[in-house]
Amino acid sequence: MDTEPVKSVRVLAPSGMLGAGWDHATIERGIALGADVISIDAGSTDSGPAYLGSATAKTTARAVARDLRSLLTAAAGAGIPLIVGSCGTSGTDRGVDWVAGIAAEVMAEEGLDLKVARIYSEQDAAVLKEYLDAGRIHPLPPLGQLRAETLESCTHIVGAMGHEPIVEALRAGAQVVLAGRATDTAVAAAYPLMLGMPAGPTWHAAKIVECGGQCTSDPRAGGVLATIDAGGFTVEPLDPAVACTPISVAAHMLYETADPFEMREPAGTLDVRDARYTAVDDRIVRVEGSRFHTAGQYTVKLEGARMTGYETVSFSAIRDPRILGGIDAWAELMRGMITQRVRQTLELADDEYAFDLRLYGHNAVLGELEPEAGPPREVGVMLLVNAPDQATATAVAKVANPLMLHLPAPGMPYLPSFAFPFSPAETERGPAYEFVLNHVVDCAAPAELFRIELGEKTHA
Repeated sequence: MDTEPVKSVRVLAPSGMLGAGWDHATIERGIALGADVISIDAGSTDSGPAYLGSATAKTTARAVARDLRSLLTAAAGAGIPLIVGSCGTSGTDRGVDWVAGIAAEVMAEEGLDLKVARIYSEQDAAVLKEYLDAGRIHPLPPLGQLRAETLESCTHIVGAMGHEPIVEALRAGAQVVLAGRATDTAVAAAYPLMLGMPAGPTWHAAKIVECGGQCTSDPRAGGVLATIDAGGFTVEPLDPAVACTPISVAAHMLYETADPFEMREPAGTLDVRDARYTAVDDRIVRVEGSRFHTAGQYTVKLEGARMTGYETVSFSAIRDPRILGGIDAWAELMRGMITQRVRQTLELADDEYAFDLRLYGHNAVLGELEPEAGPPREVGVMLLVNAPDQATATAVAKVANPLMLHLPAPGMPYLPSFAFPFSPAETERGPAYEFVLNHVVDCAAPAELFRIELGEKTHA
C-alpha cells in the first residue's frame, strides 16, 4: 500500500561534538517538539593530525558514555534513529569500534535493544594505489599530485563519506548508525534526504546545525532543531532562553568554508547565493532559496597522517626588560647556541634532528601579521624538538636546558635567570604526526570505499 509523502523532517542536533556535553532537558525539549532523527558529529581535524595518526580520540570515554546515554535513551523512547559521524574523533575503524563498545555498555545498562550499524571509512593504501594508478585520485589545493610513497607512509587513511552509506544503513533497519569519517553535514542530511526532502534546503540546514547551538545567541546553551520541508527550513534553539536570528544563522555559512556561498559535498555543491533568512519570531529563523547542484563526478575526500618523529618540549618564561627589548636578537642567538652545543656535545648533524623556538607573548600566534608594536612585557619560550627517536629528542632538549634558563642577550654583562614552570623541564610528547593527504577519489558508486556491518560483530 502506498504511503503519503513526508511533508517535513525535524533534525535534532544536540551539540557540535559527541562528548562535549549538554543539559539533557534540551534533548527532551527537542523530542517534545517532534524530532524525527538525532544527528551528531563526533570528530574533527581541528586539533591536528595526532588523533588520526594514532587512531585515538580527543574525548574521554566517560564523556562519550554520558552523552550517548542521553541520546540513546531519548532516541529509543521516541522511536527515532540516532546517527553519529566521525566516531573516535578521526573516524578510523578503531574509533568506530571504540564508540560502538561504549554504546553497547550504555544500552546494556539501560536495557535497550537497538539495531546498531557501524560504517567503516578507513582505507587500505594498497587499494588506493590502484585508484592512483588508474588516474582516479586528484589533489586539492595547496597539495600537488599524490605519490604512492605518501600513501604507504600513512599510519591511517580515512575517506569522508557522504550521506549515501548512512542511508544504506538506515534502510537496512539500523536504529543507531555509528559512522567513520563523514562530512559534518552528511550526518544531519542523511535522514531527510532518505525521506525525500529537497537537496538544497536539506544540505543548507545540515550545514547550519552541524555545530548545534553555534548558530544561536548562546552556543553554550544547547543544540537546535531544524525542520526541513519542500520550500526551505526553519531553525529553533532547544533552550527556550536562547534565540536564532537571521544573522546568527546566515553567519554559520562562513564557518569552515572557503567560499561563503558554496560548499562542496561528495555528490555536488550547496549554493546559498539566493538564500533568504527571515525571522519567524524572536527565536526562530526561516531559510528559503537554497539550491544544490549535483556534480558530474562523485568524489570522496581522503585524509591521511604519518609520523614525523618523536617530540620533546621545554618551556621557560622571561620578564627581564633588557632581553625583552631585543627579544628577536636573543631568540636568534638562542637558535645558534643550541645548534652549536648539540654539534659539540651530541655530535649530531643538523639534519639528524629539528627544533622550533616559539615566543609566546611575542608573535608566536600571528607572526609577522601581528598588528601591535613595541616590546612585550613577558614572554613564554617554548622549545619543541623533533628527532627520529625519543631519546635523541630529549637529549637535544637537555642540552638546551642551561640556555633556556640563563642565556644572556647580546652585550648583556650579567647572567639572567628565567623560570621553568615544571621540573623536570623536559616533557616527552611521544610520536608526532602530520597531515599529508588532501586529495579526492573519483568513485563509481557513493558507498564503494565504505563497509557497513550490522549487529554485534566488530571490525577486525
